[in-house]
Amino acid sequence: MHVGCILEGSSSPVFLVSPLSGQNPHDLPRRPQALRRHSLPPRRPQRARAAAISLGLWHNFGDTTSIATQRQLLRTAFDLGINHFDLANNYGPPYGSAETNFGRLLREDFKPYRDELIISSKAGWDMWPGPYGKGGGSRKYVLASLDQSLQRLGLDYVDIFYSHRFDPETPLEETASALAQAVQQGKALYIGISSYSAGKTREIAALLREWKVPLLIHQPAYNLFNRWIEKDLLNATDELGAGVIAFTPLAQGLLTDKYLSGIPADSRINRPGGGSLKQEHLSDANIERARELNKIARRRGQSLAQLALTWTLRDPRVSSALIGASRPEQIVDNVAALSHAPLSAEELAEIDKYAVEGGVNLWEKPSTDFA
Repeated sequence: MHVGCILEGSSSPVFLVSPLSGQNPHDLPRRPQALRRHSLPPRRPQRARAAAISLGLWHNFGDTTSIATQRQLLRTAFDLGINHFDLANNYGPPYGSAETNFGRLLREDFKPYRDELIISSKAGWDMWPGPYGKGGGSRKYVLASLDQSLQRLGLDYVDIFYSHRFDPETPLEETASALAQAVQQGKALYIGISSYSAGKTREIAALLREWKVPLLIHQPAYNLFNRWIEKDLLNATDELGAGVIAFTPLAQGLLTDKYLSGIPADSRINRPGGGSLKQEHLSDANIERARELNKIARRRGQSLAQLALTWTLRDPRVSSALIGASRPEQIVDNVAALSHAPLSAEELAEIDKYAVEGGVNLWEKPSTDFA
């Protein structure tokens, strides 16, 4: 198997032999080449840096996926230069298993490269039984969850720790102080938030500044069918000097060729833990718009997924696109998006005809200040 990576300062892929072929499964992966890099945020080169493509472990890293497959996915990403692996306390299924499995593979495959990686986790949604495990932003839940995540990962600290959602039932001052305490205790290097509105983003950034802890990054849902961050959130993060890492840039597979001709048997919607992709997301209107976008992609010599990623990264305020994958070749295809030319004004105008609200934002409630 050959995989392509983009060398820094180059627009052409360099093809390497993947370490996944013909090696003992416990051999170490090769040192990665560098993707075109974006700092987090772009104007803060002294702060955390991640590649333009990051790998999320929301799906396909729980106990329903074999360790062999997980190892292939992580090695492929690493070999291509992806240095940011994104988790959360409740990723699985079952909850917590993605962190446990990643922790195992980190020890077995990536331990020598720990200081070259950005590893993030989050707390905010339902995690464990009882009144304190139902999620939110309380000090009790946030700090207990971080301790549990570190134990599952086998780490002393994570590079980025996120408040996974705004919690209207907890004073934001309490959430901010808990996040700041995580940094002061050395359990997190940086703080991020996810699915916060522009207003709450500004508010928590101000509260964190009181603790002399900067807001590093915001992780919102963003794709061609979910453009809510363009209204004010990008302005807010720009004002604050915070980066943006967009999750679901492929709309959970809707912006790939997977659904252009129907719903395949191996679709996420048919797999354990795949309930986040709803039947209504695969509406006739969304599929038709995806087909039109695919025509634009083909004219550019791209796959639909590559077009979606090129579009997501068109704005320099977006530091990285957070992809998911169930097969190594999907990661290879996604990274190849970085070798294509930027979208022209004419192409962007044509894309805008089809890049409209598709009802795919599962995280709309917290981003509008309601949990």
